[in-house]
Amino acid sequence: MLRTESYGIFNYPVTELLNYTMLRLLLNWLLSALALLMVAYVVPGFHLSGLGAALWAVIVIGFVNATLGLFLKLITLPLTVLTLGIFWFIINALMLELASAFVPGFHITSFGAAFLGAIVLMLVNMLIKWLVRPAPRQY
Repeated sequence: MLRTESYGIFNYPVTELLNYTMLRLLLNWLLSALALLMVAYVVPGFHLSGLGAALWAVIVIGFVNATLGLFLKLITLPLTVLTLGIFWFIINALMLELASAFVPGFHITSFGAAFLGAIVLMLVNMLIKWLVRPAPRQY
């Protein structure tokens, strides 16, 4: 019998895999915005004007972290090893402050707020992603 549909990994149709991937990407984006809103609620000096600003801020933070943040983390790797990883929080705080300069409705008042926000954002993101992780497959 001739198959008319293309199959990807694990014998799922490619269109089904693409739909699943897009759904996971959208869910990740919304959960990251929710985490950013939680940080704005908890950390003094970390301000968001609403959900729209949070959604845009998550996109900008992701772009800044994927470009400049990655570059800075590679350059400062020896210092990060020397400080046992604490210096990455400083880089993340700088990336948050840089992103807040580009997004209207997203403001960070001080470096201390950005530093505390980076730590809280990491913890909240970890907790949310752990809660909604996919169930392990049973073989």
